[in-house]
Amino acid sequence: MDKSSIEELMRKNARHTAQGVVASYIPELKKQDPSLLGLCLMDTDGQTLSFGDDRSRFTVQSIVKVPVLLAALLDNSLERLFQKINISPTADGFNSIVSLETKSDKKPLNPFINSGAIAALSMVAGERPEDKFERVLALFRRIAQNPRIAVNEAVYRSEKETGDRNRALAYYMKSTGILECAVEPLLDAYFRLCSLEADCHDIAHLGCFLARNGVTAGGERLAEPGTCRLIKAVMATCGMYDGSGDFAAMVGIPAKSGVGGGIMGVVPGRCSVGVLGPALDEHGNSLAGIMLLHDLSELFDWSIY
Repeated sequence: MDKSSIEELMRKNARHTAQGVVASYIPELKKQDPSLLGLCLMDTDGQTLSFGDDRSRFTVQSIVKVPVLLAALLDNSLERLFQKINISPTADGFNSIVSLETKSDKKPLNPFINSGAIAALSMVAGERPEDKFERVLALFRRIAQNPRIAVNEAVYRSEKETGDRNRALAYYMKSTGILECAVEPLLDAYFRLCSLEADCHDIAHLGCFLARNGVTAGGERLAEPGTCRLIKAVMATCGMYDGSGDFAAMVGIPAKSGVGGGIMGVVPGRCSVGVLGPALDEHGNSLAGIMLLHDLSELFDWSIY
């Protein structure tokens, strides 16, 4: 990869940080600097190129839904998982309750909207929700090769104080039998997972693990290729909220975003990418991050389509 060409794309797309807005529905996220733009590229040998604010830390938010889904797949059969969660794209918002009420099976449409992620977390191994939290955290740390990944306590408290929409989703799923455990402790674990703090390198490691079909950058196999292919398929169709279709057309790689401004992308068999850009578009995705990924995909012919 030509470093000077990437540096030029970073400069070109930095202007888009002024066109988005930081997330405001979680008060603590309003404190993020909207001008940040960071990038880490990691090839399947674990070699990295990094640019800009790549070491600025941010809360992963919905990006954690990838290790949550991975843990649920490792701990359950596909048949068992599909009894609780569908794998269908949606044009509804990530915290919408509409499909839960209107679909006859009452199942979340996919594991990357909030209802689906909460349901997936309930299926992770562990007697208590705290055990499920520790299971996902340990898996994320192992994949990222970073034992220091931890909860941002201020964001966690802010998430918990403003999480009534997630409570509505969870209690509705409890009423229909999708959730079989106590709601509040499970939501506490979910809020803590969304508040995990990482940087572009950490999420690039997560993407590299998927690009290598279940092998960490350190050479440890943690999942089978079929499991990783399924996760990448869900990322490609559902990973960018209700902007997934536009992203597939513009960029063309499996990716997962979070309202903290992060995007984790996978170019299967080639490389991964971790991006930070807290200024978001109308879908809740990093505006500058998407524009940067579009240009990188064009430059390096990344699209899988």
